[in-house]
Amino acid sequence: MTLERMSVHSVTFYGAALGELHTHWTALGLNRLSLIDFQLSDPALAPLLDAHGYRIDAVYHLFGAGRVPAAADDIAAARDTLNRLIDTAAGVDARMVYMLTGGRGPLSWREGADRFCAAVAPCVARARDAGVALAIENASSLYADIHIAHSLRDTIMLAEMAGLGICIDLFHCWAEAELPALIERALPRTEHVQLSDYVLGDRALPARAVPGDGAIPVESFVAQVLAGGYAHGVDLELIGPRIDAEGRAAAARRACDVIGPMLDRLGA
Repeated sequence: MTLERMSVHSVTFYGAALGELHTHWTALGLNRLSLIDFQLSDPALAPLLDAHGYRIDAVYHLFGAGRVPAAADDIAAARDTLNRLIDTAAGVDARMVYMLTGGRGPLSWREGADRFCAAVAPCVARARDAGVALAIENASSLYADIHIAHSLRDTIMLAEMAGLGICIDLFHCWAEAELPALIERALPRTEHVQLSDYVLGDRALPARAVPGDGAIPVESFVAQVLAGGYAHGVDLELIGPRIDAEGRAAAARRACDVIGPMLDRLGA
């Protein structure tokens, strides 16, 4: 079973200390990690990486403390925070940082996008120089308070405007029109993909399910991105009432048992 390209995002076990996360990673047989930004500053991380050969594939960051910055001081603070994260990520050989943009408040989408692009531009250059990929992800409009790119189409547009990579979260885009064409357009910028499933009719937010339990065509998506040359990790992000009811460790185990053989079938 292919585990080399798999990770289970640490948000799946949100609230767990690194020692507990290590127990989960070991039980699942994983060495590729997907973390939240604050975890990079944990003094226990570097010894854990050295002792067990873990590699950090992706790090999540919320830009601008959750709001697209407009005032000069806020722009400077958002840049400084992201630049420090880029430097820290480079120091532990993390491959990429992906972001939510911050919310746009009363701004139009275009105004918010232009302000985000201007604010993040120096960080894009810094990340490139540091050898750390920098990306944005698509996220539901339920997160409009902290993000402006909700459809994959809008995420591609914003990434092209800002010179950023893309993290495709399939959960938030699987039902979009002309999805294969959108994926094809996104692939040259795609730095990360995240998988979960959705059971039709589930309204218990965030409503994620173990791949294979629902309606999302996970395998056809993975087949397309691999055939299109995607060379990075496959990240399982498992959160919500279904996951909690089953037990996070049990759900993660089952998800790995689904996606590992799938990657084998697809020749990953």
